[in-house]
Amino acid sequence: MKFFKPSILLFLLITTSVLAQENDDEAPMQNGTIDEQFEYVLEKSGNFRGTNGSMYEAVKLSMLLALQANTIDSINTLQKDLETANKLGSDQKIEIEDLKTKLADTQADLEQTNSEKNSMSLFGMQLSKGGYNALMWSIIVGLIILLGFFILKFKNSNTITVQARQSLAEVEEEFEEHRKRALEREQKVRRQLQDEINKQKKAK
Repeated sequence: MKFFKPSILLFLLITTSVLAQENDDEAPMQNGTIDEQFEYVLEKSGNFRGTNGSMYEAVKLSMLLALQANTIDSINTLQKDLETANKLGSDQKIEIEDLKTKLADTQADLEQTNSEKNSMSLFGMQLSKGGYNALMWSIIVGLIILLGFFILKFKNSNTITVQARQSLAEVEEEFEEHRKRALEREQKVRRQLQDEINKQKKAK
């Protein structure tokens, strides 16, 4: 029984140390940017010699999977933002066209009213020409303000759309650059390995 207690304690200490190391390894993959995650994966990759004497570049599968998931999440988020901005822009464009139609109809009504009598009925109420004109112009001004508001929102949504597209393009460009860097490093390591193999063959 005395033999098992130190063994259990040693096992717990080793397990705690391993878990702490894994948590330290996972922290940059959870909190860093895509660029920082690529750099971290490349930094943590290492060389090892296979059973046939060949050298290989090794990267932890968990890091690659985390990097893949984080990159896909970033792209999906940007695509969702882009789709939301596009939908918002379409909805606001429809509202703007509707307001333009209402404004044109109101202006036509106003022009027709100006040619009629000074006293007129509106919704069952008798209004003077001045009062009627004031009401109609108030409606027109209100519609113009609403139209300006929706035009401004439409422009803002277009700005968001452009920014989202630019961000998506930048992420894709970064991903392609890091992929090329990794390929170049792998090719360089392979060339160095081949050179070393050739040197060893010549030495024999």
